[in-house]
Amino acid sequence: MTIKDIKFIDDIRETIRSEIFLKLPSEAQVTKVEFEGPEVVVYVRNVSFILEKEENIKALAKAIKKRVVVRVDESSRLRENEARKIILSKAKQYMDDSSDIVFDEVLGEVVIKTPNPQVFVENDKKLYNEIFVETGWRPKIMRKPPLKSLILEAELSYVIRQAASRLEFLRAVGERIHRETIFKDNYVRITALGGFMEVGRSSILVETAESKILLDFGLNPGTSVLKSFAPRIDATGVKPEEIDAVVVTHAHLDHAGLVPYLFKFGYDGPVYMTQATRDLMVLLEKDLLELTRREGRGLPFDSRHIQEALLHTITLRYGEVTDIAPDVRLTLYNAGHILGSAIAHLHVGNGLHNIVYTGDFKYDKTKLLDKANNVFPRVDTLIIEGTYGGTEQPSREESAEKLVEIIKKTIEREGKVLIPSLAIGRPQEVILIIADAMRAGKLPEVPVFIDGMINEVTAIHTAYPELLSRELRSRIYNSENPFTHSSFEVVGVNTARSEIVESSGPCVIISTSGMLNGGPAVEYFRLMAENPKNSLIFVNYQVEGTLGRKIRDGAREAHILVGDKIELVKVAMEVHSIEGFSGHSDRAQVLRYLKEIETKPKRIVINHGEPTALESLKTAILRKAREIGLPPSVEIATPRILDSLALVI
Repeated sequence: MTIKDIKFIDDIRETIRSEIFLKLPSEAQVTKVEFEGPEVVVYVRNVSFILEKEENIKALAKAIKKRVVVRVDESSRLRENEARKIILSKAKQYMDDSSDIVFDEVLGEVVIKTPNPQVFVENDKKLYNEIFVETGWRPKIMRKPPLKSLILEAELSYVIRQAASRLEFLRAVGERIHRETIFKDNYVRITALGGFMEVGRSSILVETAESKILLDFGLNPGTSVLKSFAPRIDATGVKPEEIDAVVVTHAHLDHAGLVPYLFKFGYDGPVYMTQATRDLMVLLEKDLLELTRREGRGLPFDSRHIQEALLHTITLRYGEVTDIAPDVRLTLYNAGHILGSAIAHLHVGNGLHNIVYTGDFKYDKTKLLDKANNVFPRVDTLIIEGTYGGTEQPSREESAEKLVEIIKKTIEREGKVLIPSLAIGRPQEVILIIADAMRAGKLPEVPVFIDGMINEVTAIHTAYPELLSRELRSRIYNSENPFTHSSFEVVGVNTARSEIVESSGPCVIISTSGMLNGGPAVEYFRLMAENPKNSLIFVNYQVEGTLGRKIRDGAREAHILVGDKIELVKVAMEVHSIEGFSGHSDRAQVLRYLKEIETKPKRIVINHGEPTALESLKTAILRKAREIGLPPSVEIATPRILDSLALVI
């Protein structure tokens, strides 16, 4: 880029500034306009203008085709101690403690943590508006979950402490995004970096004439060899510092686990995801770091890089259209996979090409989440997962009945049930099923021990009820929270797991990790495996190469590391696998999704699955193409790692 190009880019931003000063009335008392990440931020002295002239702000955003945020200039904000007194006088009864008020001086926001966020928006946001007008600080209302979440508290504290650095970062990103495009030769290309013809290390490189964007950047839990552990960005010639944006569809480590790795090797740009995904991603990465440290294994990043990724994360709500590069707009939609999971819609250029990347998605309603979104303004290329493309899963109802039946029979023979699970999604649904079965008298109220970080993840779920299924959301809003059932016991750090296993009574143990490749579930398995009264129930996918996969496939002995020795464990306990709890769409659900997606894709790219599953799904789509309404010329591809597809040339 030349000095002349930079001057041209600056002129574009100055044009936007000039238009804002021209279009907003003098009563707003505009003091400055800044470009902060994907947002154009207008600072004003008149607080009332923000609330009373919302139509002016919407018209402005439409005119300049940018996301516009209006903040109060610091000269019109009360001092923090004065503002705190006013907030407490108006809303103390809705908070547990005065420490639930946290000021973000850089962004001009006051975070108010409350178990009852709805009271701030009742009666046309009366309480919210009063606090805003009288203090000059924009309220940011956060739900305080009924289960305490350490990660949410730690994240908020860290982000507030680093607010000045974060603002500097956002303004640097804003300069990259809010500029005119330079190159006029349009093209769009995707390259498979991981998660193609395999499950694990999901990542896609999207390249345009202007931009390089990564969709996910995960790890492969079934190996420690770097060449197959990490996405193959090393083979593309693209350096981390050349990437414009990273989009993370959800928090599972096979999609988000190596995002900190990018920062270690030079990436300094934004990472886009939902807020729930951010919270869960940080939790899982910190847990992975601690787990590998205890086991004497290394990771190609450390806690500093997790914190750096956190500060570079820009959270988005579902349906929010956001510029992430000069020629790319991103919109996230519900994927129905886990809390906060998203389908990413990329609008490239001025209508040049539209990519929809499902990530992991579930096109079926569950107890926990509503089904994935299927309405997009336009779809040219659809990148869709095929994890279960070769099979059809049992219904959710059948799976729940089977789970309750196995638990019931195990309890009746005085045995114990071990349910190893990934921390997110599956255990929360299992918890809901068990709680409802106990309330209905289908299961006796035996202890249900929850180990690993499942309780922390469940707490995060209760912080975002608006992301949960309609029915579950209603129950939580009406103080009928199944996650807090009296039979659930959180295993503390000082609790000996051997005591739980050796106790006389039957119980259920839900513990990470879901594939028995680490975590407390391995210790429970070692202690329980040789007792035929006990049951092991797998409720999630078992990746090739993991201990869980070997046991699921019939291995009757296992070698487990205990301290510095390898112990041989005989497997006499019953082993069950219930596939119907998957957060992935099976073949029937994928075909129904293709039939019901409102804009039919011209090209379908299938990823995230073992080769036989992907080829089976491709065959099924071709066979049903006319029936499900796909265009006769539809292209279907199943690329391998490092294959590139030119979408626009």
